[in-house]
Amino acid sequence: MSIAFTEIQETIRMVQMESLDIRTVTLGINLHDCADSDFKKVKEKVYNKITSYAAKLKPVAEQVEKEYGIPIINKRIAITPIAEILGSATREQAVDLARTLDQAAKALEVDFIGGYSALVHKGISKGDQTLLDALPEALSVTERVCASVSIGTTRTGINMDAVGQLGKILKQTAEFTKEDNSIGCAKFVAFCNPVEDNPFMAGAFHGAGEGEAVLSVGVSGPGVVLNALKRYPNVDLGEVSDIIKKTAFKITRAGELLGREVAKRLDVPFGIMDLSLAPTNAMNDSVAEILEEIGLERVGTHGTIAALALMNDAVKKGGAMASSYVGGLSGAFIPVSEDNGMIKGIEDNALSLDKLEAMTCVCSVGLDMIAVTGDVTPETLAAMIADEAAIGMINKKTTAVRVIPVIGKSEGDTVEFGGLLGRAPVMGVNPYSSAKMIQRGGRIPAPLQALIN
Repeated sequence: MSIAFTEIQETIRMVQMESLDIRTVTLGINLHDCADSDFKKVKEKVYNKITSYAAKLKPVAEQVEKEYGIPIINKRIAITPIAEILGSATREQAVDLARTLDQAAKALEVDFIGGYSALVHKGISKGDQTLLDALPEALSVTERVCASVSIGTTRTGINMDAVGQLGKILKQTAEFTKEDNSIGCAKFVAFCNPVEDNPFMAGAFHGAGEGEAVLSVGVSGPGVVLNALKRYPNVDLGEVSDIIKKTAFKITRAGELLGREVAKRLDVPFGIMDLSLAPTNAMNDSVAEILEEIGLERVGTHGTIAALALMNDAVKKGGAMASSYVGGLSGAFIPVSEDNGMIKGIEDNALSLDKLEAMTCVCSVGLDMIAVTGDVTPETLAAMIADEAAIGMINKKTTAVRVIPVIGKSEGDTVEFGGLLGRAPVMGVNPYSSAKMIQRGGRIPAPLQALIN
């Protein structure tokens, strides 16, 4: 009884003083049976299936949140990659389907719906190309629809034709939403080695290996980890790892408890726990500040990658002990606009675009919520995606790019995105061109790491 009471006290402290929350409960829904030669029926089937399966998602999550006293910040939906059910649809119809998804999300009062997606890491089908053509308009006319495109894997290499298209798509999306700081790009992710059960946005989709419907959980907790480390300021790095590991265990156990309860009440299977630490702009809820507590004067200085590797590994070890169903990305997010410590690092000239790219080698998502100058070329954007994809491909890990070319903004400006997306200092890019490489197109072949059978 005394142990249980101690755990209750710890949880209360983590919620009230250390920003512990369940970042998201995400309901994945299979839409393959919504395909139809009559596009009007496709829209009807998609809307009806989503609103049927997710009808109780928000009220159930809110009830569980109230009963257990732990905030569930976001209620989200992930769906089958839409390109897989487009068939012979036109670009205009694909945009219309995005509007249907947005209407469903609004009717259900969920925060986001992810899966306006295409998997083109080896080739581009007719439905894939239709979705790619529709992306800029679809992201500009919807509020809650999130999109992603897989352009590479360790087993297939990198589809540079698709990468080249994405550079143009990002620039066009930025233009379409320039009156709102090009925010359309904040709802899009380019992936290498995407996972099928990621509960986090903007890259969530319900993969082919998933069931009819499943509930997955993304638990957060940078503030809890930071405060745990502050209580032990003079221990060595082995002890730092142990503190993070034990803290991650507690966070994960709380998250799985709530996730399983939500799944039970929705009468769907429980899927996975994503162990990723996801920051917010709340005070002391920062991944960067954890790295600084480990011993960096400012995130981005020498030693940053070593500290991030230590933290990420310890989170995984602690979380894996707490749950048998670990999945998703399960690493650390370092979104610049959503992390006050990252913003401060850039403002103090300690953290650069190159350093953020290097940090990708030891965390899940590297170039995340990066605002760059509005005059960046499509080829440079494509090359940034290619670099991140190469890191993922060679290291057999998921990497992603969520970069926002903010039209009309220059290096040193700050843009406000609002809400969870926060604010970001605008960063400059390397002035030298990658255009010839991008224009070559083709595929970067799969590396030797693919030959594992």
